[in-house]
Formats: sequence, structure tokens, C-alpha cells
Amino acid sequence: MTYQQAIDYLYAVAPPFHQVGAAAYKPGLDTMRRLMSALGVQQSCPVIHVAGTNGKGSTSHLIASALAASGLKVGLYTSPHLVSFCERVRVIEPVAGSPKLKAKPRLIPESYVAYFVETHKPLFEQLRPSFFEITTAMAFCWLAGQDVDIAVIEVGLGGLLDATNIVNPVLTVITNIGLDHTDLLGSTLAEIATQKAGIIKPGVTCIVGERSEQTAEVFEQIAQANNAPLVFADECEYLRRQRMRYAPDCELRGDYQQQNMQTAFVALRALCVPRQAVADGFAHVVTYTGLRGRWEILAERPLTICDTGHNSHGISTYIAQLQKIKNSPKGDKAKIINCTLHIVFGMVADKDVEAVLRLLPDEAVYYFTQPDSHRALPAEVMLNKWQSLHQVSNAKAFGRVYDAFRAAQDSASPDDVIFIGGSNYVVGEVIKLFE
Repeated sequence: MTYQQAIDYLYAVAPPFHQVGAAAYKPGLDTMRRLMSALGVQQSCPVIHVAGTNGKGSTSHLIASALAASGLKVGLYTSPHLVSFCERVRVIEPVAGSPKLKAKPRLIPESYVAYFVETHKPLFEQLRPSFFEITTAMAFCWLAGQDVDIAVIEVGLGGLLDATNIVNPVLTVITNIGLDHTDLLGSTLAEIATQKAGIIKPGVTCIVGERSEQTAEVFEQIAQANNAPLVFADECEYLRRQRMRYAPDCELRGDYQQQNMQTAFVALRALCVPRQAVADGFAHVVTYTGLRGRWEILAERPLTICDTGHNSHGISTYIAQLQKIKNSPKGDKAKIINCTLHIVFGMVADKDVEAVLRLLPDEAVYYFTQPDSHRALPAEVMLNKWQSLHQVSNAKAFGRVYDAFRAAQDSASPDDVIFIGGSNYVVGEVIKLFE
């Protein structure tokens, strides 16, 4: 079996969430436990378990990068991928003898993916696990053979019933709570927080990124029931000041990353990671871990940026930064050149599309599109929603991401800004074009 045959098989027998949405979600841990038992794999290293509505991927990478900068060999499991399935599982390895480069990423090999799927096909057909359960089992099996010192494991969806919640962590982290996947996790912030707080384990410290009136009581009650120390990162003034002092720079350029940095910093201090390793890990997080798609600059002229924020909670964090860039001084003259903002945008249908469209500024040119996914909202539907909400004629619909992006490139002047967002899958397709 080749790597591509293995991927095709997985998509056929266990379609992933990004393809079919809620139909791929199989809550509960029974199948996952049976799968791991049949594979004969036990947790082989300490684990940091990371949940949250937004920012859990960035926070996981920040933590992994700092741990690697401290000299540890770090396993990292995140989802979804942008370009290659292999991005989901990686090892961040320390680099010996280099004064500048402290660590580098190594993805799970395509050959292992093919081997794992081919070897265990009968087991998959017997237990009928979900795509994410198979992926999680594959990650745990491969990492168990890599002699990693510690692993950072990102929750797939929710927490309490997520396949990753079979781990026994040394630390749990919950970045924030927003309204997303309400059809599966609950319709209120408190209900969603209850699902996320399901990763809290007896006696294990939990770091929560931000205190909110709607969710704080949920975390406090569940932590107290588990006798688990609870820390709200945004209330750690001393630690926040130390982060600013020792980690003044970060390769992740989005303004919203300040909160993720703070959450990761508090988590790392709870693990007693040296401050210099934290500073170095944050400053080189993209280099050390290979993270993509977070306020990533793809080109300079025109300035071309992509970001994977894909719900109203996440998208609201970068709108102000887009407006700030659009109206910032250009060149040597202290003069504002009011450039045009071109937005290539597509979403999946199970998000609150109207809430997102209300956040987007009128003063832009829009190229609505749809990713290559059965969940994709048709571009024409999004265009119609946009026009009904904004009453402006500054948008067109494109059936393919490629066509939308090329149209934006053709229309933009060198001083303009092109932004690509709305979905991980739209961003992934544009990154493929650049590669």
C-alpha cells in the first residue's frame, strides 16, 4: 500500500470531519480504548493536553517550541492539517552544536502512515473507528517509538468525549471558550466550557487562558471536584510581566497571539521551563515547529496574508489588525496611503456564517469561494448572504479557491493587501499554490 492509497482508504472508510462534518464525530472513549488496547500501545511519556475554541493549535506549538528549546525531544499532535496529512504528527528535535538553531521539526513519515493503515485494516473494519480515532491511534503509536521526552496533544473537538482524552496528562490547558460546534458541544458558553473542562484530571493543574463570567464557575466547580489546581492565565500579572520581559518577540505575528503567548507562558512556568528557553521558543516557534497559516505572510507586494481563524470568535480577532494594516503609513513618507483590501474568503456550511459576515468590513473587495470539501458553503450562497447583509456591490463568487485567489492577484496593485481566510481548507489550498 502506498501513502496515497492509505489516505484514500481512510477517507473512504472513515470520512474525516472536514469532509462530512458532524457525521464524522463519534463521541465517547470506548472505541478509542478498545483500539489502543488492540494495538498494545500505552502512554510512553508525560503529556500536556490542550483544549479550547480558538488558539489551541498556536498554543500547542508555542509550548512545544519552548520545551524543545530547553533541550527536550517533543512530540506534537494537532489537527487538522493544511497541506499534508503528515503535518498532524511531528517530533520537535533539539539540534546539537548550533548556536542559533535550537530545534527542528520532523513529520511522521508517509511510509509509516502507509504501513500503519495497511497493517491494521482488519482492526479498523472490526471496530469501525472514526477518522480522528484512527489518526489519534496512529499518532500515539508512532510517537511511542520516537523516544520523546514529552508530548503536547491537542484536543480534536470538545474535550470530555474527544478521542485524545484517554491520556493521563501532567498539565491541562484550555485556551478560551467561544460559540463553535454548537450542534455538538452545546448552545451556550457554559455548556461548551463543560465539554472543554472534561480534560481536567484529578490532582492535575489546569491553565485556563482567560476568565469569563459565563464560564469561570464551570471551570472552578469541575477543578474543585477533581482537586485540580486551577490558574486563569490572564490574572497572573507577575507571570505576564515576566513574559513581556523575557519573550519580547514571537514569529507568530497576529495581534491575537498575545493571548496565546500569555497562556503558553503560564503553562510553561507551571512546568518550570527556564525563561530563556521560553523566549527562544517563542521567538522561533515557526522555525522550530513548522507551524503554518497563522497570520502568515505569503508575499510582500502586494502584501498577502492568510489566517486559519474560522469562526466569529476567531475572525473577530484579526479584523482590527487588517484595518490597521490597510490604513498604515507606507514607505518613507509619514503619509497614509489608503490601499485597497482584497479578501479571498470561504467557509464551511456548519458555521454561523451570517455572524461572521457581519464582522467583515464593507470597505474591501471580496472574492467569495468554496474549499474542496462536502461541507463547503457554496460561494454563490455566501455572496447572496453578503449582499443581503451589507447592501454593497463589492463582491464576486468563484467556484474554486484557485480562481478566487488569481482574481485577487490580478486586481490588486503592489501597494494593496490580499487576505485569505474563513476556513482552514481555503488557507491550505492557497498555501499549496505557493508551494
